[in-house]
Amino acid sequence: MHYDVIVIGAGSMGMAAGYFLAQSGKRTLLVDSFNPPHNRGSHHGDTRIIRHAYGEGVKYVPLALKAQELWNDLEEVTGKQLFLPTGVLNAGYEKSDFIQNIISSSKTYSLKLEILDSIEVNERWPGFTLPDNYIGCFEPTSGVLKCEECIEAYRELAEQNGADIITNSKVKEILIHDERVTIKTDDHTFSADALVVSAGAWSGNLLSMLGLDLPLNPVRKTFAWFDDKEDIYNNQKYPAFSFETSEGMYYGFPNIDGAGLKVGRHDGGETMNPDEAIPEFDELEKDATDLKQFLKHYMPSTQQLKYGKTCMYTVTPDEDFIIDLHPNYSNIAIASGFSGHGFKFSSVVGQILSELIISGKTEQDISPFSIHRFS
Repeated sequence: MHYDVIVIGAGSMGMAAGYFLAQSGKRTLLVDSFNPPHNRGSHHGDTRIIRHAYGEGVKYVPLALKAQELWNDLEEVTGKQLFLPTGVLNAGYEKSDFIQNIISSSKTYSLKLEILDSIEVNERWPGFTLPDNYIGCFEPTSGVLKCEECIEAYRELAEQNGADIITNSKVKEILIHDERVTIKTDDHTFSADALVVSAGAWSGNLLSMLGLDLPLNPVRKTFAWFDDKEDIYNNQKYPAFSFETSEGMYYGFPNIDGAGLKVGRHDGGETMNPDEAIPEFDELEKDATDLKQFLKHYMPSTQQLKYGKTCMYTVTPDEDFIIDLHPNYSNIAIASGFSGHGFKFSSVVGQILSELIISGKTEQDISPFSIHRFS
């Protein structure tokens, strides 16, 4: 069967791309090895933070603002609450690059940002215990995305707009011929005029079929929920947070619908083969210990573990994204290497991928995410 576009990988970015392509009138097929949303990749675990004044670099701010606009649009179209306006507290040493990037971003783009000393943070949110040499940068307009519900919403809309979705079907071969692309799974062969590859930790093998050897490193990550004092940590009062500490980078979420306080560590992790079973939470024995140590220092009233989960990051050497057209094939768009901070952008990345396929260009500045930086 022939399509206008095939999307391999229907998770965060791919499902959004499938929606925008189908909405534009393209006959679209999405193919995924699992049944998204699922727990084998990077998008599960209920929630993701969306920040606007971006600690990872000012270049991300226009994308974050456009992503927020598109999440708001998705809420309006579906009638579902997908974004929780909890605000986000970023904390760390005042002179750190992370904190300085946030302050610089807020000034450059006139974003709302409250800069608080440790005493002000601890008094405003009693659940925190920031040390004296930390400051807090509070973004009142940022918050939390319900990640799996976002993917479900895009899936529903993609199908309503005519997209076909093949699940639990792994792509075994990709062939390029006469400006067309053919993919083969165990059971099917499909062709299309254009291709999107957005397969997360599985992108490396797929891109090798297209003659690309990109430095993509799949990494096992963990996060967990802890019992808390719900009157303090509920999402009506307490923000999501991101902490740059001397021990590492940690993030977390308030108690949403009684789930408990959720905490994870952004840096570190073990390289893994995504086709092999991921060790369950605490099989490596240090998962809960690491998160409890963070809580002991910064949220000491909350250390009783409820349960934990694992996911995968796909990390590039510079931890910046890859969003680009294939260097040799203008009908192939690629999105990968989101390095654990990509979900919030999946709405706008999906739109970008559709624009690249339809017109070969995008309104967004994606030059920092070029494949050519790895040449």
